[in-house]
Amino acid sequence: MATKKSNAVDGADESSCIAIADESGQKAVGVDADIKASNLRRLRRIEGQVRGLQRMVEGDRYCADILTQVSSVQEALRSVARALMRNHLTHCATHAIQSGSADEKQAMYDELLEMIYKNAR
Repeated sequence: MATKKSNAVDGADESSCIAIADESGQKAVGVDADIKASNLRRLRRIEGQVRGLQRMVEGDRYCADILTQVSSVQEALRSVARALMRNHLTHCATHAIQSGSADEKQAMYDELLEMIYKNAR
């Protein structure tokens, strides 16, 4: 597992997602409000889909119908993951690779590889 370095920058622009460490773990700073709102809307929709799945199981719905909805939820989650990955690559990774120290660059490369491996499953 890669060691992640915090990379807080004073005056970070609104579109960056530079991470800082606090007691609960890493936290993004300066996340674009539109991207955050879009991801939250998608996740709320997915939450509703999952509740619908629960009702389908409770109501003894046909297995093939439930599996179709499970597949839909999985694709919706993959869509959110792709949006998050795009934002991370566009802002966080680009910043670390362009202006970070050699150690910060290597940590970002390691983090990106780990993210790709986890999301490629």
